[in-house]
Amino acid sequence: MSEHALGHAHVGLLSTISPAHSRLNWLLLCIPAAVVANAQHAQAAAFALSMVAIMPLAHLMGKATEEIALRTSESMGGLLNATFGNAVELIIAMFAILAAARTPAVSDTMVLVVQASLIGSILGNLLLVLGLALLYGGIKHKEQTFTVAAASMNGSLLLLAVMALITPAAIHMADRGLDDVLMVSRAAAVVLLVLYGLALLFQLGTHAEIFHTDTHSEHEHPTMQSRDAWLLLTLATALVSAMAHVLVHNLESAVEAWHMPQLFIGVILLPFFGNAAEHFTAVLVAGKDKMDLAIGIAIGSSVQIALLVAPVMVLVAWVAGVDLSLEFGLLETVATFFSVLVANSLLSDGRTNWLEGAMLLGTYLILAVAFLVM
Repeated sequence: MSEHALGHAHVGLLSTISPAHSRLNWLLLCIPAAVVANAQHAQAAAFALSMVAIMPLAHLMGKATEEIALRTSESMGGLLNATFGNAVELIIAMFAILAAARTPAVSDTMVLVVQASLIGSILGNLLLVLGLALLYGGIKHKEQTFTVAAASMNGSLLLLAVMALITPAAIHMADRGLDDVLMVSRAAAVVLLVLYGLALLFQLGTHAEIFHTDTHSEHEHPTMQSRDAWLLLTLATALVSAMAHVLVHNLESAVEAWHMPQLFIGVILLPFFGNAAEHFTAVLVAGKDKMDLAIGIAIGSSVQIALLVAPVMVLVAWVAGVDLSLEFGLLETVATFFSVLVANSLLSDGRTNWLEGAMLLGTYLILAVAFLVM
């Protein structure tokens, strides 16, 4: 095939990764820069560059998943989004667990980072992403409405997940041993995974009409070929894995160089960069008065982290011989509990406005400061 024909065949793929398509793609230049910094043992720089590089890669993964979903049934599209929506957090956590298994000396640090990044993803989606969406949407539209049933079910799932976090924390505070905390955490992880599967069946099968919105029509026409979408998804996932490896490898050095608490990096920084694509998407669709989709992105992503990613990590760590539990610490557990309560309270009436978005953002800022001084 000639070079011109090859370019024509992959025009959709080339357009998607072009900076002309999205300014975020300029940050792809951080990928080779992170590799060079890592090779030269500039560890703090390698950590920062790999963290920034994950942003455009997460965006491209989301775009590829969306393109693939357009060619499948709604059920398969939902499953793809559930699988890849939080792939960045899953990959980072996986590398951290493997690092803990290989090097016991850094096990405590890696476990803390995994737990903090999982909690940070839940808090980031519930407070930052949802807050920005409600604020921006409320500025453009005086009042917005959404389907209460879908948001209520996801909110109930989050409350259930919080209960699974509180129970190991209560056992730990009762001065029971680590073995008891791990046993309860692993049992809870299995239960949460089963409930996540049932929730998928409920959302995509038996009660799919509750979650149906009319926003799908704007994306009826794919912009790239199916094989290009799969190629983009494969390459982006592979590059995220490479950047996650660099990030985890240089994390401790970055903590020492920046004099920044590990908890702040795990709870605030890593989820912020990893969820950047979801931030942009939720805010943009809220501005178009499509609150079902915006709330679905924010709340749905938190549900995926709490009921899928966190339990999977607990079980993977168990197999790897790493003591990872659902006992995430007092501040993390309390912050998650009240964040879920605040979000559920604001969304209970099926209407949103800019002030509610400001409330969520204010809550997030307070927690960010708290984690910074921990």
